[in-house]
Amino acid sequence: MDVDNDQEGAATPAWYVIQCKGGESFRAAEHLANQGYEVFHPVLNSQRKRQGKLTTVTEPLFPYYLFICLDQLVSNWRPIRSTRGVLRLLTFGDRPVAVPSQLVETLRAQPHSKEGIHTYFNAGEKVTITDGPFKDLEAIFTRLKGEERAIVLLNVLNRPQHLEIPLATLSKS
Repeated sequence: MDVDNDQEGAATPAWYVIQCKGGESFRAAEHLANQGYEVFHPVLNSQRKRQGKLTTVTEPLFPYYLFICLDQLVSNWRPIRSTRGVLRLLTFGDRPVAVPSQLVETLRAQPHSKEGIHTYFNAGEKVTITDGPFKDLEAIFTRLKGEERAIVLLNVLNRPQHLEIPLATLSKS
């Protein structure tokens, strides 16, 4: 299943790993794609607090890395090193290391490479309600309900109650 790219004359394309400069993986992926390379840059959508509001941002799954498909005989490897955002091609000694194509295909099939949402809060995490009738009370984040609402466990009248509240009204405790 694995392609042996160390054999002389091997002409089968394989996936390799590019290490990017800090915070420049999107730039590197764009510039490599513009040069005609096949690039896979797995990303996920995460919820982050920005200026007190919960927003969805796209972030790299591997912050400093992306995958590139190259053929040892046909591909032009020279421009890769000087591409904006690229630090280097990962090597073992002086030879680039191929990644099993099944690994890349598995990553491509995962929801994080499409429309998956990685939430700012994790189930069981303590949160504080920042607005509304339960303002300043501590609760336990249970799960998301849609994109803008959350289910939390809150102690009301000495009984734990599941409440549905706006996601934007939560902060980490």
